[in-house]
Amino acid sequence: MRFLRGLAPVALVATGACFATQSDVRQLQANLIAARQESARSDSITQARLRDVIAQMGTVNDSLSQLASRLTRFTGDVRGDLYQMGQQLLAVQELTGQSQRRLQELRTDLEQRGQQIAAEQAQTTGDTTAAAAATTPGPNQLLEVGLEQLRHGSPSAARAAFQQLLQQYPKADVAADAQFYTAEAYAAEGDTAHADSVYAAVVTTYPSSPRAPTALYKQALSLQQAGNVPAARAALNKLVEQYPRSDEAALARERLRTMR
Repeated sequence: MRFLRGLAPVALVATGACFATQSDVRQLQANLIAARQESARSDSITQARLRDVIAQMGTVNDSLSQLASRLTRFTGDVRGDLYQMGQQLLAVQELTGQSQRRLQELRTDLEQRGQQIAAEQAQTTGDTTAAAAATTPGPNQLLEVGLEQLRHGSPSAARAAFQQLLQQYPKADVAADAQFYTAEAYAAEGDTAHADSVYAAVVTTYPSSPRAPTALYKQALSLQQAGNVPAARAALNKLVEQYPRSDEAALARERLRTMR
């Protein structure tokens, strides 16, 4: 009995220890459950944020794709517009060339008629000096002769007519045309060095002539074809600076954009 009474406190202590351990276990389990729940909530929030970020990235990518598509369309539209503008400029130049040719023919006819009238008057008055002058080809006639020779594939004969015009009528209003077509005759012969030199002379001697920007543009093309890109670029820049409103300036700007 004494022995049993002595074991009673020990049993109580053991039982209490057991209860304490079970309580701790339950608390630990509760803490684990709470930690898991918190981790689950945190994961849920993280996943939600990731979904938002992914959605935002998708939106940004869509926006970039749309922007790239618009830029591509815009670039294509610009190139198309520039191409159309170039075609229109060529058409205008062709029409202008036809008009100038017809005008030149009319001026040549008027010059010839004026010479005929002068010759008739000289014969009436017996003025041999005036009669001789009336038989001498005028600047428009010489220019027309040179152009006809150039059209028929005789550049050397054309140059001879143009040179005669420049020598006899250096201040004629068609002198710039004669100089320009002299360069064209050299170019038709394949003599690019002389052609480039005469093109440059047109710009220097007749800077206010409509032929000047055309000569400068053709000089730039010749330089580029010869592989002298820096000189070609300099000529095109000069064209844009000195003749910004000319048709050739628009062509020069486009060529400068694509020149390598």
